[in-house]
Amino acid sequence: MSLHDISAKIAEAEHQAGRDAGSVTLIAVSKVQPNARVQAVLEQGHRCFGENKVQEAAGKWPDFKQTFEGVELHLIGPLQTNKARQAMELFDFIHAVDRPKLAATIARLAQEMGHCPGLFVQVNTGEEDQKAGVLPADADAFVAECKALDLPVKGLMCIPPVDEEPSLHFALLAKIAARNGLAGLSMGMSSDFERAIALGATHVRVGSAIFGERSYE
Repeated sequence: MSLHDISAKIAEAEHQAGRDAGSVTLIAVSKVQPNARVQAVLEQGHRCFGENKVQEAAGKWPDFKQTFEGVELHLIGPLQTNKARQAMELFDFIHAVDRPKLAATIARLAQEMGHCPGLFVQVNTGEEDQKAGVLPADADAFVAECKALDLPVKGLMCIPPVDEEPSLHFALLAKIAARNGLAGLSMGMSSDFERAIALGATHVRVGSAIFGERSYE
């Protein structure tokens, strides 16, 4: 697989779903990828990337942003409140707003800093104990709480359980987003992004299929 292959598959999935060409944003997940691989994808013209950890992104992206114009950076991993300021300085979007304390911290910092990244609320659609995210039953109230804090909530994000059909979770997320008037749906990864696009994904997160397998050494 390559960036070109994934882009072609996304275009085909958009077409099959009767959606406008270019309506899905490909987030190239560059976490723990060597800089040389990331640079190769930047040199092919791609500008939208996802990182899981604030520290790792801070060591990698300021230099790349100086060299390559128009980089858009998404934080797709969990965010601790003590890293919120650094995340808000570095990222254009944060995909894992998942608890009132974090929402309140981001709102306070946004007032102080005069800007705020676009935000996605993470929903734990599988209600898994080990996973972050608000429960589906609590999602409406939490979205309302974020909006009351004047936070720029762009949409919802989910990571389906590995052993369940992801389409059920994508459909649930789309339903929650629709009733809350949210257009953004961050859902779908390397193995299931075509199904996610069929169910309305606006952002898909693809890593190893673009960059090759990760090395966690």
